Amino acid sequence: MEQREIMQRVVGILTEALEMRRQARENPDGEIDNSGAVGAMLEEMLPPIEIPADATPIEVAAVVGQELGPVIEQITSAFALSFAQLAEVHDEGRTDVTSADVLRSIALHFENEEHEEGE
Repeated sequence: MEQREIMQRVVGILTEALEMRRQARENPDGEIDNSGAVGAMLEEMLPPIEIPADATPIEVAAVVGQELGPVIEQITSAFALSFAQLAEVHDEGRTDVTSADVLRSIALHFENEEHEEGE
């Protein structure tokens, strides 16, 4: 999965989290809808790992780190970038832009990037 696709998925997850928070505020005792987007993204991105039956715990850790490290780094970077952009707007004290607006802007940026790559 390319970085722009990861960013789009992360923005979707964060947008869903905003909606879940809104639901929790409006109905504190109610159930909150969760689409399972995080789990779906992880299932799609995490590679299968083959570990030899005779592997030591240290060897298992090395294989897992080697296989999952790059994917975890990509996902973490996407969340960190989104957080940084949201925090920047917050720190600027902007009241004309909502969190949803910032997330929408991020999504549009990466959607436009996808179209530019396809040309």
